[in-house]
Amino acid sequence: MRPAVPVIRPVRTLALIAAALLALTTLVPGGATAAPRARELAPLLPVIDCAAVPGLDLTGVTDAPVTIKSATVTSANAPAPYCAVTGTIAPADTFVMRLPVNGWTQRYLQTGCGGLCGSANIGYTQAASCEPVADGTIASATTDMGHQGLNDGSWAADNPQALIDFAYRGVHVTSQVAQELIKRFYGRSAAYSYFDGCSDGGREALMEAQRYPDDFDGIAAGAPASNIVVQNTYHHAWNVLANQDANGNYLLLADKLPLIHSAVLHQCDSLDGVVDGVLDDPRNCRFDPRTLVCADTANCLTAAQAAVVERLHDGATDGHGRRLEQEISHEWGSELDWTLFVPAKQGDVTFSENIALSFLRYLAYRNVANPSYQLTDLEFTMASFRKTVQTSDYLSATDPDLSRFRRGGGKLLLWHGWSDQHISPQATLNYWDAMRRTMGSRAVDGFAKLYLLPGMAHCGGGLGPNSFDVLTPVMNWVESGTAPGRIVASMTGRTRPVFPYPQVARYDGTGSTDDQANFVAVTPRRESTVGYAWAGAWLYSHGYQKTCRAVNGKLVCG
Repeated sequence: MRPAVPVIRPVRTLALIAAALLALTTLVPGGATAAPRARELAPLLPVIDCAAVPGLDLTGVTDAPVTIKSATVTSANAPAPYCAVTGTIAPADTFVMRLPVNGWTQRYLQTGCGGLCGSANIGYTQAASCEPVADGTIASATTDMGHQGLNDGSWAADNPQALIDFAYRGVHVTSQVAQELIKRFYGRSAAYSYFDGCSDGGREALMEAQRYPDDFDGIAAGAPASNIVVQNTYHHAWNVLANQDANGNYLLLADKLPLIHSAVLHQCDSLDGVVDGVLDDPRNCRFDPRTLVCADTANCLTAAQAAVVERLHDGATDGHGRRLEQEISHEWGSELDWTLFVPAKQGDVTFSENIALSFLRYLAYRNVANPSYQLTDLEFTMASFRKTVQTSDYLSATDPDLSRFRRGGGKLLLWHGWSDQHISPQATLNYWDAMRRTMGSRAVDGFAKLYLLPGMAHCGGGLGPNSFDVLTPVMNWVESGTAPGRIVASMTGRTRPVFPYPQVARYDGTGSTDDQANFVAVTPRRESTVGYAWAGAWLYSHGYQKTCRAVNGKLVCG
């Protein structure tokens, strides 16, 4: 973590010293080192009153003036009282912060913001059960990323600074200010700092590791919208257009989704050895929707509807069949959640249509706002694709070279639900593949892990176990060097282990299949044949990211 004032010792150095001391004090008989529990760091009390926080001079902490608007002690909706701080970082980054007042265990957690953001609300994505979060002893903060409300994208029109803040600056400057407030409030810098986010919060997490590797010691990035430009243009637009006829009427409606899902499970559910309603690796399923075509339109699909299902699974292409997104857009087994883009009736407006229009009208084309843009204006050609993805150079977080983050001791835990209906897990697998090709598999394995959760939808929900603690494994890895292994995910009546990719959980043949203890880790003998040769493969490379400035009301990047 970069210090706000040059004379202060960098927190990353303090963190490494603390980890060494901790290792010396957690030896168990036989010389093994026990993983630290979250409360092993001594709790500290504030050295100033909460009411004094608005009067702090934060000049020079970051690249713009900071204003603390309020600071009050509250215990509402929290396990322990905290000093609730609100403020702004010029020109328009709102941040909120929670500083425990009855004992702070020397950790800082910054949480991500979803969608196109616009509101600052602390949310602990898959981390609520982590001990210092659950007991209220962790300091935390988040930001609205430089704009308020208007999640339709119109906030970006003629507002280049808001675009910069949304792309990467807002999260970084919030980290700088929050770290300084912690030091002032407790008289000591955080021993460890973490970031936890899902969806756009996952993109923010990766952007931090790529652009600002000293901000956080450990990062949990869930279902990251890393390739945000392709995702919010071609991916979501295809979700809509691939399901419409020449008159704009939908061919497939949501009442057919249970039929499709049931057929997928009938063919593929048993491939992993357990019939449980989820696919542990949907890439192994070779389902052909044309098998559902028959004359009984009430209980079958028409040929046109089967073609829609195939297009939605396979993803966007141009007129020559060349891929404009990764090879699989929506995995088999996720069909019940396709209501995100398959409407219940004609005339309904889906999420995919809304997000694609928001992005195409205001964010996709640099210094261009076109409120009248329609999805049919997007051309599915290679030339149009290249033009549309130019803004990836500052908005997307697909640079696979995390060497600086790794050298600083940073740890990364990536996770994604196999049944994610918003963001294809193939985008995360594409990033993982690019990291290993760029940095080498041994280097990546030393600081990063990937978890893929069967049956889980976007950031949670779905048909498979979808509640788990992602933060404690990151903390243990950072603070004791204990690399994550088995993570237990749960839902009502079922627990399952999830292992670092490419391992999968396999039933050991004894006991209940609803008990995670009866599963072991297995590495498949054959790798998936799904590849990453598509029009945007070059986006997963090092050196494309640009830094932008607001100049005379325009966005200038270089």
